[in-house]
Amino acid sequence: MTRLNKHTNLKFFNAAAAAFKRFIAPAIVLILLGFNAVNAQDRVITLDEALKMGLANSNVVKLSKSKIDQAISQYNQAKDNILPTGKASFTYNRAEIPANKLDFGPASLTLPKSADAFLGIASVNEVIYGGNRLKYAEQSTELLAQISRIDAENDKDAVAYDIINQYYNLYKVLKSKKVVEQNLATVDQQIKQAQRFFDQGIVTKNDVLRFQLQRSNIELNGIDLETNRKIVNYNLNILLGLPEGTQLAINDIAEADRPVAPVTAYIDTALTLRTEVRSLDLRSQVAETNVKNIKANALPTVNASAAAYYIDTQIDPFPQSGKYILPLTLGVGVSWNFSTLWTNKNKVAEAKIQQDEVSLNKLITMNNVRREVNEDYQNYMMALDKIKLLQTSIEQAGENNKILESKYKSNIASATDRADAETLLYQAEINLELAKADAGLAYYTLIKSTGKLNK
Repeated sequence: MTRLNKHTNLKFFNAAAAAFKRFIAPAIVLILLGFNAVNAQDRVITLDEALKMGLANSNVVKLSKSKIDQAISQYNQAKDNILPTGKASFTYNRAEIPANKLDFGPASLTLPKSADAFLGIASVNEVIYGGNRLKYAEQSTELLAQISRIDAENDKDAVAYDIINQYYNLYKVLKSKKVVEQNLATVDQQIKQAQRFFDQGIVTKNDVLRFQLQRSNIELNGIDLETNRKIVNYNLNILLGLPEGTQLAINDIAEADRPVAPVTAYIDTALTLRTEVRSLDLRSQVAETNVKNIKANALPTVNASAAAYYIDTQIDPFPQSGKYILPLTLGVGVSWNFSTLWTNKNKVAEAKIQQDEVSLNKLITMNNVRREVNEDYQNYMMALDKIKLLQTSIEQAGENNKILESKYKSNIASATDRADAETLLYQAEINLELAKADAGLAYYTLIKSTGKLNK
């Protein structure tokens, strides 16, 4: 009976193992393969997603935030300087007096051989009037904090533009690769047709070789594009904080018709929003505040103070009636370093020179902004004109290709003419895709130059 049970169990185990191998194991493999396939898929990303990810993961933006925090901390420290200052101390002294007698003729003074003393001091001081120097210091640090915020905006714009630039570079490469694949398929058909014509004795072997050479040239272009794609894809992964092996894909970018305003409108916007101009406005205020602060050095200072003293000559530090004194003092003091009346004037002159330099830098910066906006505007308009011209070129190249295709089939045109017509169409298609991407990037370059990239 036991032997029978063992035999039955063995048969059941073998059947289960066979079922596992036949049905369950393949299912598990398929699931794992499907899971890996999902993980290996390219990540399709839009420009808005790229900007959000890039700005959220940018170390440059995080560093700018740290600089803002530092400027705010310095501003708070300047505000703290307005508060009263106070200090307290408590000391013990013991004096040994070996020679303790002084003779003054008929009189003499005898001191004890030793003495103990406890001295405690607590004081509070407040500047009532300091020539507004503390107020000017607070204003200056507040302006510097605002400048740090503007600098952070500039850093954010630079990061965003770098992401946009890499995004459009990847788009150009991917579109060019797609055109290459389409043209390879077309050339393969021409090679088959030429081979068929050769077999029929209609064309020579040279015609077949001509199309094969054309295919090799297209393949070489494809190799260059794939290398560029890997480089741009890697750079974009770094900018976005994605794993380095992520393969990015971009759908067609819908470049809607954007209304184009006159160049003066873009220049006016730039002069209002550009971080460089806004920063120099604040730096001009800082320079003005610095002049006032230096002038304030020539003014007197008024202080108020309160102090308490505890003096105890007993070895026991705790107060005992009649054994200690506790003077309390209140005071108001006026101090004036009047030598600043003749030593301060050169410092004021230097501060005014720095103020004038800021004003001149602002004028120079505004002129540079005007030139930059105008250049970016003209480049964008040129990019739009190129698209229109290339669209016409594609129509012409396409019509020429159809004519030569018909002539080649009729044995009127040579294989060289046929291949050249395809090459012209192929190049025109690539040029159009590149021009569309260049126009998109030129638009964002113009928006960046107006200071509205992250607005």
